[in-house]
Amino acid sequence: MSTTVETPNEAELKAMLGSAFTLWSGLVGAAEEACAPINQVWKPSKSAFGRICLLQYRKRTLLYLTPDQEEVWVAIILGDRAYGLAMASSLPAATKRMLSEARPYAEGRGIRFPVSSMSDIPVVAKLVEIKTTGPDKVAT
Repeated sequence: MSTTVETPNEAELKAMLGSAFTLWSGLVGAAEEACAPINQVWKPSKSAFGRICLLQYRKRTLLYLTPDQEEVWVAIILGDRAYGLAMASSLPAATKRMLSEARPYAEGRGIRFPVSSMSDIPVVAKLVEIKTTGPDKVAT
C-alpha cells in the first residue's frame, strides 16, 4: 500500500459518501484546526471506494479516513505517551475501551471506528489533539 493513487474529485467523494460528505468535511476541518496545513495523501485500499485518505501534517499521518456509504471510517494510532494522555482525558468511555482493548504494537495502539454523526467529530478532534500534544503539554 505504499503507492499513491489518483485523488478523487469532490463528485466521486459525494457519490460514495452521500449525506456523510458533511462528516468528511468536518473531519478534515477538525484535523486542520489541530495542525495546519494538512495534506491529503490517497493510497490504494480494499474498501468499496478502493482508496483510503491519509491526513498528514509534515509527513506524519494523523488520521486514516476511508469513505463508505453514508459514513466515514476513521483510524488513528496513538503511541505510548498519547495513549496515556487519552486514557487520562475526557474522551468517552467507549473510545477509551477501544483503545485499552487495542493490541499494542511498536508504533502504538490503533483503533478504527465509523463516524456516522456530526457528534462524533469532537471525539476525533480530541484524539488528534492528544496525538499532536507535545510532551511538555497535558491534554484534558
